Amino acid sequence: MRQEIPRIGVYVCHCGSNIASKVDVEKVRDFAKNLDFVVVSRDYKFMCSNPGQQLIIDDIKEHGLNRVVVASCSPRMHEKTFRKACSQGGINPYYFQMASIREHSSWVTENNEAATIRAMDIVKAAVNRVTHHEALAPRIVDINQSALVIGGGIAGMQAALEIADAGRKVYLVEREPSIGGYMAKFDKTFPTLDCAACIMTPKMVSVGQHENIELLTYSEIVEVDGFVGNFKVKIRKKARFVNTDKCTGCGMCMEKCPTKVISEFEEGLAERKAIYTPFPQAVPNVPVIDASRCRYLTKGKCRVCEKFCEAKAIDFEQKDEFINIEVGAIVVTTGFKVFNPEVVKRFGFGKYSEVYTSIQFERLNNAAGPTNGKILMKNGESPQSVAIIHCVGSRDKNFNKYCSRVCCMYSLKYAHLIREKTGAEVYNFYIDLRAFGKNYEEFYNRVQEEGTIFIRGNVASVTDKAESAEEKGKLTVIAEDTLTNERVRVPVDMVILSVGLNPADGADDIARMLGISQDLDGWFNELHPKLAPVSTPSDGVFIAGCCQGPKDIPDTVSQASGAAAEALSLMMRGKVEMEATTSYINPALCVGCRQCMEICMYGAIEFNEVKKICEVNSAICKGCGLCASTCPSKAVTVKHFNNDEIFAEIEAMVV
Repeated sequence: MRQEIPRIGVYVCHCGSNIASKVDVEKVRDFAKNLDFVVVSRDYKFMCSNPGQQLIIDDIKEHGLNRVVVASCSPRMHEKTFRKACSQGGINPYYFQMASIREHSSWVTENNEAATIRAMDIVKAAVNRVTHHEALAPRIVDINQSALVIGGGIAGMQAALEIADAGRKVYLVEREPSIGGYMAKFDKTFPTLDCAACIMTPKMVSVGQHENIELLTYSEIVEVDGFVGNFKVKIRKKARFVNTDKCTGCGMCMEKCPTKVISEFEEGLAERKAIYTPFPQAVPNVPVIDASRCRYLTKGKCRVCEKFCEAKAIDFEQKDEFINIEVGAIVVTTGFKVFNPEVVKRFGFGKYSEVYTSIQFERLNNAAGPTNGKILMKNGESPQSVAIIHCVGSRDKNFNKYCSRVCCMYSLKYAHLIREKTGAEVYNFYIDLRAFGKNYEEFYNRVQEEGTIFIRGNVASVTDKAESAEEKGKLTVIAEDTLTNERVRVPVDMVILSVGLNPADGADDIARMLGISQDLDGWFNELHPKLAPVSTPSDGVFIAGCCQGPKDIPDTVSQASGAAAEALSLMMRGKVEMEATTSYINPALCVGCRQCMEICMYGAIEFNEVKKICEVNSAICKGCGLCASTCPSKAVTVKHFNNDEIFAEIEAMVV
């Protein structure tokens, strides 16, 4: 029961012209003056500005306000801003209510008069609701001073080093045997054509040797519990069957292993052994035995690697190990996978031997690749003509509607490298060229000047069926040229498909464990695209790199540094204030059916075996309300969203 009579201040924001162009803010202000318990009603150009906030603070002190309503934009934008102003004025921050007249009225209503009426209704509902608000107190918890980084690509390495250099412990988990990610497969990077290995290898070594980084390769996240500042993480460290402490990296085991299989790192263009390191600069530079291909582990015979290992590092008795750690912040950098063009039948990938994906070409062109950096066809000869087809799997309503951002620029890079190494004619088939970054347009101009031929239009198909002597023995790219409005047939020796990017395998599992939302394409959603680009709805969990969406290396590294800064900022506070709008289960009404426990996506509800009732861990609860709407006995209440508050708001809208 309330102990004081409400004294409410109402503030209507113009939001520049966002609200004022549709809503008569003065009329809404005057309407609010006549509502019950309203003591002050004002309008201001920008309520979120310092003068706007000071207006609230001064009125609280001068007029003895104990409730505040701001009619402006979405609570997602500035609810915390105005709560802070209420606190500075001397009242509980949860005595504040925000009326979203921008998103719910001015932006969605064509008629000005109708928009004004709707805005008045929204303000009336907020005033009615705020009279039922209760004072809430946030919970303060300590923050663990360690961080977890999931994914060891360029983003993960950057984030781990930033946090570790600041003196904090970092656990870097990578599911592959080595860190490095896709960048380890590249030879050059656009637009500067820097050596990718020269950039990345020193960073990999720094990660492997850093005293504050515990590197957990060939490992996967199994379970995540806890809450911001206090996450409990279970990690499965898969058996390498090689003792990392004993191994000297001599390579004798790999040399003597009789089993050859297709190399994933070389994108199917070369073979590896059953015991292998993915690439020469791998960190850690310790082999791993592929349990599914090893003759001894599958058939019980062989052990050749063990016989030739002088260091006695081979250990076939190794088992998967489960490690439990506690961290205060988590940075997710799980990256991407490349689009599989086999589903686009018309391009002939998998059918014609000289049709390659972009990542396969990266290996063909790499000095450490299967051809030692020579661009060769399967017959061992250099191509005299090459077609590069853009937007394979991107900007296509049949596959992915989004632009993968990097394809145009790496296609230009390939054109330059092919011309430089082979002198071949290069044809770029493109829809639009998007050279958006620093020095990207200049690189595009350079490639044009070098003689690359650009054909604007969709490619219909790639075929080996010749219609002329010129096409005999070649692949023919059939396309439209939208600039000349002609159908063209271009015979070439090699075709490179500029494939787009997809979310990494396992992204759905990571999202589920960490409570991260995903967009329709599977990329992780940031908390706010402009104001919180590396934060997520799960406090203490940050994202960086291509797990959030396709991006190039500079943007990836920048975002990784941003995520690291956010994680460090959180840890350096020492303590964190938890949101008070959490669920509460009335023990007198709970019948222990556990339906709330089953539906809670955050794992915030536990069953008390002694009392036979469910209880909420308020540190984990996000106040989503699923439990309250599910409970058949109405035992669950969401603080700040109780029945009195909700029904008061509804009543004001309908009466």
